[in-house]
Amino acid sequence: MSTPGLALEAKSLSKSFGQIKAVNNIDLSMSGGEILGLLGPNGSGKTTTMKMILGILKPDSGTIAVEGIEVQKDPVGVKRIVGYVPETPQLYEFLTGLEYLDFISDMYEIPVEERKERISPFLDGLELKGHENELISGYSQGMKQKIALTAALLHRPRILVLDEALNGLDPRSAKLVKDLCKRLASEGTPILFSTHVLEIAEALCDKVAIMYHGSILANGTIAELRQTAGLPGSTLEEVFLKITGTGDLSEIVRELSS
Repeated sequence: MSTPGLALEAKSLSKSFGQIKAVNNIDLSMSGGEILGLLGPNGSGKTTTMKMILGILKPDSGTIAVEGIEVQKDPVGVKRIVGYVPETPQLYEFLTGLEYLDFISDMYEIPVEERKERISPFLDGLELKGHENELISGYSQGMKQKIALTAALLHRPRILVLDEALNGLDPRSAKLVKDLCKRLASEGTPILFSTHVLEIAEALCDKVAIMYHGSILANGTIAELRQTAGLPGSTLEEVFLKITGTGDLSEIVRELSS
């Protein structure tokens, strides 16, 4: 059973791959209109956690509910209401950008008469206008990321899961996506946003969960994390290094400079 009022609730979530414990007994929750940053280095378990939330991976133990839907019981139901952008989108590259978005619209049963109205603002805003009839195979990585973002938002999802979604984007497009996330959150859409870029988390997220070696070491507002780390007035970078125990880099610096 999920807790009333929570858009996402994961309890005692674990996942191993052979001898590797990718996610180790974590709890995670979000309310409506909240942007939660899942912060950690590559290999910390962020993507595995997101894929379990989406029903792509089955957890070894624990429970997950998204908008009251139990993921293990109804993974398709969860996929209907979630918008997801993976770190490296796998697109049908033999389609044009517009054909791909039309295919996604079919998958979500978006009426034909509504599609152009929904797609056009994204093509304009993300500077894809004029490229929509080109094959995706000829797109740059940034253009592919923009198509993936558009596809994730076309069905007006009730929750967004964005895994390093700003990768490959130019500064203008990255700013547009961040502003869009803030607007969607202000309208009540919860957003789970993974990143290893601390500045993005500090600028965008209401709360941050610091993930390291498969565990969540701290979870809360940046002010609460500063208090946990005993570093009032510090940057998120300083808090992260303190909480993860990776703050003393002097030996590494000495080795690199020798």
